[in-house]
Amino acid sequence: MRAARFHAYGAAENLVIEQAPDPHPGPDEIRVRVAAAGVNPIDWKLRAGALQQLIPVELPAVPGRDAAGLVDEIGGGVRGVGIGDRVFGLGGVTGASAELAVLSAWALAPDGWTDEQAAGAGLASVTAIRGLDALGPLAGRTLLVEGAAGGVGGAAVEIAVARGATVIGTGSERNHGFLTSLGAIPTTYGPGLARRLSVLAPYGVDLALDTAASGSLDDLVAITGDATRVATVADHARGERLGTHVVNAENDPTLLAEAADLGRQGRYTPHVEQAYPLDRIADAHLHAERGHTRGKIVIRL
Repeated sequence: MRAARFHAYGAAENLVIEQAPDPHPGPDEIRVRVAAAGVNPIDWKLRAGALQQLIPVELPAVPGRDAAGLVDEIGGGVRGVGIGDRVFGLGGVTGASAELAVLSAWALAPDGWTDEQAAGAGLASVTAIRGLDALGPLAGRTLLVEGAAGGVGGAAVEIAVARGATVIGTGSERNHGFLTSLGAIPTTYGPGLARRLSVLAPYGVDLALDTAASGSLDDLVAITGDATRVATVADHARGERLGTHVVNAENDPTLLAEAADLGRQGRYTPHVEQAYPLDRIADAHLHAERGHTRGKIVIRL
């Protein structure tokens, strides 16, 4: 198969497009012929070597954790999916930026999503849902999403609105129209947030979800009044120190199914900022490293 691989840790220029061995699914796994794959922070951090002590990978490695495509091989014990079904989902921490990828958690992709949107939904949706679940019931409550214009933040906004929350989202001013389109009340991040929120939410902010790791967790605890009313999916060290909920993504098919159901209802549509061809995966990684994205970056095969 054709794949992007890196043979040594380092810069995005280390990524090369070459032939690699075809992967095959094990028990409870499927293989897809990839139409598009997501680009997530973990991808470029692994490639750069920033996580090699925590998450070592066997080199050469194919970056990418989530993908969308058509099922073309099914492992033992798998039920409820067939050859040719269009799915999106998650595999290991590597492996998705290739013509073939193995998934261990998946859901049928909504007809209304493009392949690129489906590819951008996997890791973003499960991360967002786990963060929201940690905060408890949302109906009738006011939720602040820090970093609301990013891939996880945007998913969290739409899913929280679908659950009945009033959502305030922080983002740069250029993204305020985008946040409004997602259903959030936009505001800027940084100094003076509490003052701005006192105008936007005069009765207070009940809960907060941090998706940005911008150093704001102390402020979010002060704004909500209790560390247990705050969850972070991005700033684990500070969250543990403060006693907030600290959430990791999981390859959970029930969370993917929930995202897909919301997609079919028109209540969650992953936003793709830019799709790159596989030959330009180095540019996609550099784009992701710069940050401040509006939605997801994906690779189109």
